[in-house]
Amino acid sequence: MTKTSLLVGPFNRVEGDLEIRLEVSEGHVSAAYVNSPLFRGFERILQGKDPIDALTITPRICGICSISQSAAAARALADVAGAEPAPEGEKVAALLHAVENLADHLTHFNLFFMPDFARPDYAKRPWHDRAVARFTALQGSGLRAATEARAQLFHIVGLLGGKWPHTLAIQPGGATRAPSLRDKIRIAADLKTFRHYLEEHLFGAPVEDFAALSSAEALENWRTGDIGLFLEIAAELDLNSSGVGQARYLSYGAYPTADGHMFAPGLWEQGQLVPLALDNLQEDLSHAWMLGEAAHPTQGMTVPDETMREEAYSWCKAPRLGGEVYETGALARQVIDGHPLARALADENGVHARVVGRMLEIALTQIAVEALVQGIQPEAAFMRDVTLPKEGEGIGLVEAARGSLGHWLRIEGGKISSYQIIAPTTWNFSPRDSRGVPGPVEAALVGAPVAEGEETPLSVQHIVRSFDPCMVCTVH
Repeated sequence: MTKTSLLVGPFNRVEGDLEIRLEVSEGHVSAAYVNSPLFRGFERILQGKDPIDALTITPRICGICSISQSAAAARALADVAGAEPAPEGEKVAALLHAVENLADHLTHFNLFFMPDFARPDYAKRPWHDRAVARFTALQGSGLRAATEARAQLFHIVGLLGGKWPHTLAIQPGGATRAPSLRDKIRIAADLKTFRHYLEEHLFGAPVEDFAALSSAEALENWRTGDIGLFLEIAAELDLNSSGVGQARYLSYGAYPTADGHMFAPGLWEQGQLVPLALDNLQEDLSHAWMLGEAAHPTQGMTVPDETMREEAYSWCKAPRLGGEVYETGALARQVIDGHPLARALADENGVHARVVGRMLEIALTQIAVEALVQGIQPEAAFMRDVTLPKEGEGIGLVEAARGSLGHWLRIEGGKISSYQIIAPTTWNFSPRDSRGVPGPVEAALVGAPVAEGEETPLSVQHIVRSFDPCMVCTVH
């Protein structure tokens, strides 16, 4: 049996600090080892700081999902104070966060994922000319339309958050900007413009029509918009059987307000919904360049192993819940929330399902935020006073576009004594654990075809990008 080794990476376009070592046997990946090669150490930076500084420092972890980090920090600070944000402020925080995630999904599809199909390698495929016209880097008409729509959507963040990235608008007590009735009208107009883009370009039909799809068969019959082109490509390349994982999903619940989560929290195991519980969460260090023992994030440490011992191969820790690997992201959220199309695709769990999960979430989120804006009451209070204690612990759990994001905070003597972060990419791109069990991406890559002479296999790129890596968010 012929066995070779390939080092693939970086995976540029949006954020590219990623290396993957592939073992290839008989033209297919037999094992994969994912390396997050950039140590950034934000958890160490936060030690000794005033707790409120977390609102300034953690958004700098990532310029793509800074509002996600801000929201998690604010919730952790509110939790340690035993406080609840003002209900209307929570609505504004949810709106800001949802807008960022919508933009992230759009960016991923148009700028990160679909340009791969415009490559000359696919020149003989019947859909290639259309992919080139829509998704060629810097030139595609689809990319231009998406970029313009994204800029228009971010007017909402400018209005409510003052700037993006790294807004300070989300606070433990609510939100700093109380929108007026005029602001509501402006926001509604921006959302209407974004809806027009979705219905003209992405879906080629009313948003509600895509949100109403309830089966794999109904999805197969969708022919319009850029998503229709993707579905045609996916069918011809058999992307539904590419990058298949274990179909074990995690979600902390997205966009919490006083009325509950927009998308519910929970776990999905063996085709069943299970309540979310994190008591048995641990970060395994056996294959990470970290010192210490496996621990729950409330007890965890971030101590880099400067010797970079041989049995380790990544700066990323390996989160495990009850000793099990979990995948997180838009597909996971919609499976757990109970959407019938997502449930129909839950066991498929490949490239096709993950991309459809993102597109489905765009449609559902658009509808939900339109209703959210209508429910904002400008005359109400948007902020409550929150006094942080000198001692205490808090947790902030949110859903970034890529999946579940958690901040675990401990305060001693009025200063941060511990701050642990598990990002979505920490879950999905984790290395092996002490039992040798691979992380979600490592497992999904096994079986990917590698053609003769391919140094960066196309199949590997599609699988990796279906998870949308953001390696700077692995933080450790």
